[in-house]
Amino acid sequence: MRNILGSVAGSWMWRTREVKLINTSSGDTVTIGDISYKLKSTENPELVPVKHISDSPPQTVAQHLRWIMQKDLLGQDMFLIGPPGPLRRSIAMQYLELTKREVEYVALSRDTTETDLKQRREIRSGTAFYIDQCAVRAATQGRVLVLEGLEKAERNVLPVLNNLLENREMQLEDGRFLMSAERYDKLLQDHTKEELDSWKIVRVSEDFRVIALGIPVPKYKGNPLDPPLRSRFQARDIYYLPFKDQLELLYTAGPNIGAERVSQLLSLATTLCSQESSNLGLPDFPVDNLPSALEMLNVFPMLSSQQFVQRLYPYKSILGKEGCTAVENVLSRFELLDGRRQQAPTHVLNVSPVNNSKGHAVVSLDVAGKEVTIEVQSGINELRQPNHTPLFVSTQSQSQLIAELIQSHLVKDICLIGAKGSGKSAVAREFAETLGYSVEPVMLYQDMTARDLLQQRFTLPNGDTAWRPSPLVVAALEGKLLLLDGIHRVNLGTLAVLSRLLHDRELDLYDGTRLLRSDRYQALKEELQFTDQQLQERSIFPIHPSFRVLALAEPPVVGANSSSSKGQQWLGPELLTMFLYHTVTPMSKAEEMQLIEGLAPNVPKEAVEQLLHLTHSLRSTHDPTAQSLASSLSTRQLLRICRRLSEYPEESIAYAVNKACLSRFLPSLARASLQKSLSNASIENRPELGEDSQSYNCAVKDGVLTIGGVSAPVYNPDMKLKVPDVLFYDNPQHMKVMEDMLKDFLLGEHLLLVGNQGVGKNKVVDRFLHLLNRPREYLQLHRDTTVQTLTLQPSVRDGIIIYEDSPLVKAVKMGNILVIDEADKAPTNVTCILKTLVESGEMILADGRRIISDPRESSNRPNSIVMHPDFRMLVLANRPGFPFLGNDFFGALGDIFSCHAVDNPKPQAELAMLKQYGPGVPDSTLQKLVAAFGELRSMADQGTITYPYSTREVVNIVKHLEKFPEEGLANVVRNVFDFDSYNKDAREVLIEALHKHGIPIGAKPTSVKLAKELPLPEVKMTGHWTIGQGINSRRKMLCPTETRPIDIKGPAFLRVQGYPCNRQESRALSFTEEKAHWQLPMNEVNIICDVTSSDDVLYVATCNPVSLYSMKEQGDTIHCIELYDVFPRTISGVWQPFVTIAPLGSPLDGQVVLHEEQSNTVLHVDMVTGAVRRLLLSAEGEQPSARASHWWSSSKEQQGVNKMCCEFAHKNWLMFYKEDGNQLDVLDVLEGRLHSISLPINLKSVYLVAEDRWLLLESNTNKKFLLTKPMHTAAEDSGVCQLHSISEDSVNAGHGASSAEVITPQMLSNEQLPNENLSSALGQKIISPNRLLADTGSFARIIVGFPDLMSPNEVYSFNRLTDLSVLKSSGDGGGNTFFKGGLRSSSPKRNNCVSLLSHNQVVRALPPNKVPLKEIFPKDVTPPLTAAYLEVTDLNSKKLKYIPVPRSASVSPYTNWLSKVSESDVLLASLASGGVFTVDMGGYVRLWETGFDTLQRSLMEWRNMIGSEDGRPLQITIQRDSGMDVSAPKHGKVDAQNAPHVGGNQWAGGTGGRDTAGLGGKGGPYRLDAGHKVYQVSQAEKDAVPEEVRKAAREMAEKAFKDRLKEINMSEYDAQTYERFSSAVRRQVQSLRIILESLQAKGKERQWLKNQALGELDDAKIIDGLTGEKAIYKRRGEQDPEPGTPQQKPKRLRVLADVSGSMYRFNGVDGRLERSMEAVCMVMEALESYEHKFKYDIMGHSGDGFDIELVRADKVPNNNKERLKVLKTMHAHAQFCMSGDHTLEGTEASIKELSREESDELFVVVLSDANLERYGIRPERFSTVLTADPQVNAFAIFIGSLGDQAERLQKTLPAGRSFVAMDTKQIPQILQQIFTSTMLSSA
Repeated sequence: MRNILGSVAGSWMWRTREVKLINTSSGDTVTIGDISYKLKSTENPELVPVKHISDSPPQTVAQHLRWIMQKDLLGQDMFLIGPPGPLRRSIAMQYLELTKREVEYVALSRDTTETDLKQRREIRSGTAFYIDQCAVRAATQGRVLVLEGLEKAERNVLPVLNNLLENREMQLEDGRFLMSAERYDKLLQDHTKEELDSWKIVRVSEDFRVIALGIPVPKYKGNPLDPPLRSRFQARDIYYLPFKDQLELLYTAGPNIGAERVSQLLSLATTLCSQESSNLGLPDFPVDNLPSALEMLNVFPMLSSQQFVQRLYPYKSILGKEGCTAVENVLSRFELLDGRRQQAPTHVLNVSPVNNSKGHAVVSLDVAGKEVTIEVQSGINELRQPNHTPLFVSTQSQSQLIAELIQSHLVKDICLIGAKGSGKSAVAREFAETLGYSVEPVMLYQDMTARDLLQQRFTLPNGDTAWRPSPLVVAALEGKLLLLDGIHRVNLGTLAVLSRLLHDRELDLYDGTRLLRSDRYQALKEELQFTDQQLQERSIFPIHPSFRVLALAEPPVVGANSSSSKGQQWLGPELLTMFLYHTVTPMSKAEEMQLIEGLAPNVPKEAVEQLLHLTHSLRSTHDPTAQSLASSLSTRQLLRICRRLSEYPEESIAYAVNKACLSRFLPSLARASLQKSLSNASIENRPELGEDSQSYNCAVKDGVLTIGGVSAPVYNPDMKLKVPDVLFYDNPQHMKVMEDMLKDFLLGEHLLLVGNQGVGKNKVVDRFLHLLNRPREYLQLHRDTTVQTLTLQPSVRDGIIIYEDSPLVKAVKMGNILVIDEADKAPTNVTCILKTLVESGEMILADGRRIISDPRESSNRPNSIVMHPDFRMLVLANRPGFPFLGNDFFGALGDIFSCHAVDNPKPQAELAMLKQYGPGVPDSTLQKLVAAFGELRSMADQGTITYPYSTREVVNIVKHLEKFPEEGLANVVRNVFDFDSYNKDAREVLIEALHKHGIPIGAKPTSVKLAKELPLPEVKMTGHWTIGQGINSRRKMLCPTETRPIDIKGPAFLRVQGYPCNRQESRALSFTEEKAHWQLPMNEVNIICDVTSSDDVLYVATCNPVSLYSMKEQGDTIHCIELYDVFPRTISGVWQPFVTIAPLGSPLDGQVVLHEEQSNTVLHVDMVTGAVRRLLLSAEGEQPSARASHWWSSSKEQQGVNKMCCEFAHKNWLMFYKEDGNQLDVLDVLEGRLHSISLPINLKSVYLVAEDRWLLLESNTNKKFLLTKPMHTAAEDSGVCQLHSISEDSVNAGHGASSAEVITPQMLSNEQLPNENLSSALGQKIISPNRLLADTGSFARIIVGFPDLMSPNEVYSFNRLTDLSVLKSSGDGGGNTFFKGGLRSSSPKRNNCVSLLSHNQVVRALPPNKVPLKEIFPKDVTPPLTAAYLEVTDLNSKKLKYIPVPRSASVSPYTNWLSKVSESDVLLASLASGGVFTVDMGGYVRLWETGFDTLQRSLMEWRNMIGSEDGRPLQITIQRDSGMDVSAPKHGKVDAQNAPHVGGNQWAGGTGGRDTAGLGGKGGPYRLDAGHKVYQVSQAEKDAVPEEVRKAAREMAEKAFKDRLKEINMSEYDAQTYERFSSAVRRQVQSLRIILESLQAKGKERQWLKNQALGELDDAKIIDGLTGEKAIYKRRGEQDPEPGTPQQKPKRLRVLADVSGSMYRFNGVDGRLERSMEAVCMVMEALESYEHKFKYDIMGHSGDGFDIELVRADKVPNNNKERLKVLKTMHAHAQFCMSGDHTLEGTEASIKELSREESDELFVVVLSDANLERYGIRPERFSTVLTADPQVNAFAIFIGSLGDQAERLQKTLPAGRSFVAMDTKQIPQILQQIFTSTMLSSA
């Protein structure tokens, strides 16, 4: 375009134009070339621009001036258009200076309103006057109106001027009318001037012109020109000066610089302004800054050109990778890449004042070894040598930076770019102090208006309105250093107001004041011969020559659009022209170390090193999650951590880092990444020690408060009223938080508490302040909080505006604590102003006062508030992210506070706290609540449910239960959960969780399903046992004993694995004997061979392979130790180990002895440490028989098996014997000794009936012997054991059979029945030693007097009808057991019979065929399939019960091995808590409650939890005092007819009466319902919906379903198939969609629109309201996007699914293919109808290739049939593809392909079961592929392959990017996690 124009225009361009000023008698004339303009005299000469013209303007400028003159003569308005920069303005000003025209200058911004252009009202002595503004003044006085920045003004403001531009007419607010000069003059011919004045007609001068300055908008950002407005202007393109002119200019600017270097720099600038470079997206080079920058280069010619270019054009900060390379190519093209060699190291040597002139300083710099001395402007304070303050530790790079700042300060204003917390403010302060500047900080915030920057309105005491200069103006007049903090936050349109100040040092203010550059001011003064006084009356002021602006900004975010939260690309071509740029380079590790040691002197050194290692490793990655973590570990945060560590060196670093990053509330991916980085930096993440061990208590003693280990003096406030006092129950966790808070509080930090709702943030803070006795001010933020409301509340009194201090200001003045609640609800741009307050202790209030922290400064500053030294802020906020969706307060301001995460109390603490709230609520209820809520919270953390349930809800439930104890828990919890009752998925999850912990929500009081009770046969006395009498009664047999120590081998340490125990309470929906159940984590071939319990720990041993499980009865972890290294698992059928467990007692709690029967191996296992020791019993060393013995083969040479008796294991001694052997080995585990007792008989079995009395059975005759031994077998006392024989005699019952049947006990108790149980069992009052015995022929036998009394002991029996051993073990009835006719040659090893002495019960587990099923179940009911029945014989109530034990889910295939273990499919053991537990062969553990009285108690509790809905109708009664006294209560007469009676003190069964029994009266003895009122429908029936209605609903649903299928022609079979996949991931889909919806809603949140004519009063405009303006309201509305911001593009997602052959092959093992199909189904369903937010496609990779297309991005499946087709394709492909693996290639290709697409964020998720090692792929290669492109977030999900391969893989891959799904069920959940954290990343 320009070229064409150039050639056409060339015809008249060749005559050079010269500018002449000719004096003639008739007045001066200006001639440019051939065009002349006659000058007129000016009325206000001070308004004419001065010193804009250079002596010989370049030709191009002359051409422009000539054109302007032509247009001026034609009377047309002009529009100078061109790239950003001061050139257009300077040309306009040069012309005005030439033609001596007065100028009215307006910088338009987005805040300009029509009042700023036409007329503004001001109040003078109570009356509102109209004051003309620039446009009106220019029009009436004949001045030139210069409008700069038309593209900044909002769309509908400028049309105000349309008519003025076109017809020179305008209607004013005060009723006057502006009229063009011609028409006015015509009217004057007919009318007098007075008449026209009375009509309020004003003449527009014929000299009035408008010069508009603008930049072309499609290329740059801004509002496009309004067509009607555009048509009223004549345009002129004012491009940069041509190369030649520019070059000459630069030569004069930099005479010391080589000409070639100058021309290369200019070539670079021109190249970067070309059309091609802007097509690449590079912003224009600020050509206009070259001359001033060259002045700097002239003084420092040794600067490298690259450094020099970086200051003008900081391309590394603005541009992405491609941009930087493009710029560097251009640099190298012009040979400017000389920065490769080391940058010139510079530092300030010395600063000294200039003697004669104030405001100048001489600075000598050492630049690359040369000393250069320059004279620069300086402030009015005295100068300070560099590095002379303890608060600033100068590092190499920072002294370099300060020296560079001083170089730039020589010529221009500076902008300092650096990440937050990188020390910008500190460097700026140091720079200011070195040069003696006083600093004027201005904190910029997002919705700052131009007014806030320049002048604000206020009212004088008499009610007049006036303008108060802002700090910016004050700084300009007084020559201070203006710190613009946060220039990246402010809108560009607002900053544009400053461009003239920054370029020309001129400024026009709202009240008409003009500020001029000091040299122009001097010239004006001399030319007009005015004094300062006169100029000030005309409101013209000089800008102090020392005035400088230093802007601070965070780095621009490359490629970000303005709406994203991460920041914006704020640094555009316009801003580039305003400043020279310096970046704060991130400090190197050594420098940061130096800094920290300087500022936190005695911090432990290795701690700092670890911290820095971690931080720098996080900062150096490209991973966005790591970057965001690094941003919360800024230098400022590190300093805070180190200060704290130097006070409390014992604290762990990991804790400090987690606290600084608030890791508790990070998304799961980021948290994983942080943990991984911590472990890489070798910072051990110690679990918080001392949670329980150290009791946190707080006490106030002698005015000192101590919390935990920290003390602080208690404050003594003036205002006791404001000290909070709150009901607070101490609990360790909150005490810990408070201790932490106190530590930081004492270090002088402001605190930020983050947590979910209802975790007690307010309580903790109030309690904290209460303990410290600190008064507080409270401020609650909300959506509409503005900066004004935070600081002052304006109000009008008697026409004068008065500001009320907000709590913030009060707290600052009084030194109170300011508690800011809900900080995340206010927009972050508002809360930003807290930053300056915290950081520098300074803040400017709306009424012009300012808060300052240094009391010395207040003396020389009027109206300042000194910050009280005790002032502190405590900020409370909810955690960032979903579901609060507040503003990210922590992200914006987290690093200036010390952060504390407040979490729900741990279960113990919460329980203790609830007990204080509800002392009357039963503990079991509280425990259930705590457990259930704990589970819900962890689900909320994982993202399964969206609402984080908190302590507040539990407390409310407990309060209700405390007040109304008879209401059921199940009803009361609905007060919390009814919110979720309409969300089906959430409801299912909740009910499942509540039921798991035994809160019976939804159960009916009637659903009690206890087993049927049968009567027990009568007890009979069946015989006597006589001890030691008979044949050899005389000679007691003595048994010799020998003692020796045992050998111990080991210990070997095995891994104790912990598995989560998914314990389910069983009494959720119905009440049965079963209390709880859970599954052991064992594989299905394993066989359970022994179970036992000690105290509250259950032990289970398995024998294939041998392993030991232990778990607490109430616990949530199962510990497992696998012993297959100790017992080799040999080929099946050679050796099948069989293990018995003996848990030891105190002091060996938690330790177990295992005994294996054949090999007689004895192991001692410590379940805590995993130490395993082998105890060698036989002296010969190894086992005697190395030959494997088959213990099921009935071969004759088989030796007897070794047995262990562990009845007294809790006393730490065990007994071993061998079947058919003749010696007993007693092992004392504590002392490690073995006592062997030799016997004269061969043993069959041994029963330890007491510690010193043992019952022995001889092997062939079953004859019984009683062995008595001295209580303690000590070594020195070789105590002799005596053997007594026992003879059994039956009671002579008339059979004549004298020989007793020999009882073989199955179980013999080792303690006696309590007396009352004995008495009730025998039906007679009796006190005697006794033992309970059980055998196959009886339910139970009691031997009275045994074993202590020598007289004959009586045997009482409850006999069975048929002996159990006679019932055939399995045959026809064996359909229920798994082994039909198993080879049951020997009896099974376990009897499954236990006695519960305290409950007087014998419990045994029987197979179903030994149970009288016909008696238990009615005829027509088929008995359920069960593993076994528990036969409970209760000797108190003489009842018998059979409780069915459900079938196990899976059973080991080794059936005949199983049949050796137990005859039924379960093993049984008793519990210390009274009751039994069973473990079935599938590893399912169930706890049973059998005691009748405990069952009754539990049933009562259960019914209470459900609540007493007894079906009675509620009655509403109003108590009326009837005045009659209550006589004695009585039943009342009974009415034979039973007519209803109401009141009357006579009849029984009345309603509303007194004294008689009835309903709703007073004083009667009891309620009696004689059946009146509506006959009652039970509650349950009322709630039920009639069947036909339900049926109709069902049919309707079915019909709709079928129609839908028909519509997408899908068969019902297909629908079922699809449903299978869809239902598996329904919950994840639901929760993802909830998040998507809320994000969408958040994106649509409305903004405040200012300057509205209706709405709510805008506080900032309250004065304008006084004066009577209209547009003083604000309202919520959809904000138009910023002009020029790119559209938000959808996020782009690709799922790369593995459809290789191995997926199909291993699908049978772990269902991996189906899980992947579910995951794909989840992606398709969750993103349905969000295509505008997420563009996704799904590819497959397999041996066939890596780009198998499953779903195309432009054609996503939109109904179930199409989705099913995708799943079917996956399945079919996996079935038929070639083998091989293309995971890597697929990932690589996808990442490459996506990175070419235009999108906000790009995601690739790879699903793979890649057995990478098998294909020889190094994991490192995969991790480089994943992180190859920083723009693409790639995630990998590996389906857990063999062994620990997957875990090893995850260690090498980047954290948070790779997941290993060991259990395929996790795949959809992992995918959901990835989605959630990525969706929220931009929220």
